[in-house]
Amino acid sequence: MSKSGTMPNGSSREVSTSADDLIALGNRHVTKGLSRLTEGILAKGQGSYVQYEDGKKFLDFSSGIGAIATRKSVKLQLNNVSPSSTLRPYLELVERLLPVMPHPSLDSFFFWNSGSEAVEAAIKLARVATGKQNIIAMQGSFHGRTYGAMAVTNSKTIYSEGVLPLMPGVFSIPYPYWHQYGLPPSTPSSTLVAQSLYQLELLLAQKSAPCDTAAIIVEPLLGEGGYVQAPPEFLQGLRTICDKYSILLIVDEVQSGFARTGKYFNIEYSGVRPDIMVIAKGLANGFPLSGVVSRKELTDKLKSGCMGGTYAGNAVSCAAAVAVADAFKEEKILANVQARSKELFARLETLRADPAVAPYILDVRGTGLMASVEFTSPSGPGADFDPLTKKDSPKNFASRVSKECLARGMIILTTSAYEVVRFIPPLNITAEDLKKGVDIFSEAVKQVVREG
Repeated sequence: MSKSGTMPNGSSREVSTSADDLIALGNRHVTKGLSRLTEGILAKGQGSYVQYEDGKKFLDFSSGIGAIATRKSVKLQLNNVSPSSTLRPYLELVERLLPVMPHPSLDSFFFWNSGSEAVEAAIKLARVATGKQNIIAMQGSFHGRTYGAMAVTNSKTIYSEGVLPLMPGVFSIPYPYWHQYGLPPSTPSSTLVAQSLYQLELLLAQKSAPCDTAAIIVEPLLGEGGYVQAPPEFLQGLRTICDKYSILLIVDEVQSGFARTGKYFNIEYSGVRPDIMVIAKGLANGFPLSGVVSRKELTDKLKSGCMGGTYAGNAVSCAAAVAVADAFKEEKILANVQARSKELFARLETLRADPAVAPYILDVRGTGLMASVEFTSPSGPGADFDPLTKKDSPKNFASRVSKECLARGMIILTTSAYEVVRFIPPLNITAEDLKKGVDIFSEAVKQVVREG
């Protein structure tokens, strides 16, 4: 089906309404820079499933890369809300968030549109508040695709390839992740923590003096870098070093926040106080909204008007986030995440114990409903020097598992420079759907092993 339309230059063309026509139009006119797992036009999402206009239905273990917390309808009272009437929804959202902050000192809020923008704002705040410039990030980190956020992103080169130079004054240290050190998965976390904190102190002595260092930015659970949970001792060590040298600690909870890992924020597991916290994704359940939270002592150093944007703190998105906060309480989302997490890891450990696949699974890790499985590889980064390289391992293990899952009716994503598949199902997923998803994943893994 189509209908006539007029182009800006006065010419006319048929306006497509069929899915096939729109897909073809997208292939011609939507930038190649956007990645797509599958072709098709999404028609609706319900529960743990998504359905496309062609009728195909998939169990969704990607949740919009963690942005969709729950697929129950979020009902908004929008009669008195317009994009310019930001005051009431904005303040109501602050009111909802204050009680769930991981530390009472986090009492000053600024809302923006995306995680990348919030990271940019956090860096800006850190530089203004300290009068210092340098930022220390983590190897394997992902903080966004805009220029400042790209500069502190170290998960893959694809995000900044061909657009250097990036923002100057950025340095990085290894995350306490065994693969970054070329060590076996059985390496004690105390060893990894000691090595990473040693590298941090060395960097402060050799490259970025404390008097020049504004902030350290860290994901408490490494996202794009492989879904690696930071040991509490590492985060506590960062806090100690930041206090020692008057450096601010920026905690990026864009993907790990809002009950994703079994607590409202992942940093709660360590008891560490962030100076600045970055939030997004689950905050508004897919509506474009992010936030920077800090303490008033720091944000009072900002000049009026230095933060902002046309759609910053958009009233509709803030209203959605208020509804999400209320739904989290009413639907007991945290309790469901904690229960389903135990089931998820138990089932993944059962798969790892299977003699047919055990030689090819390096690690099962994560927290809550933010989990991953890392597979062996014959040709990963630094394969000639990596003691974990397995020459007889199937190539492209993770992407092949993802494709097998898709063929079996489930969407699941890869992550990291290594062979990693990540699990980020809806937070309100049922035990039945969780079991179905892990069963599909298990069969996909076994199929890839059989094919070699």
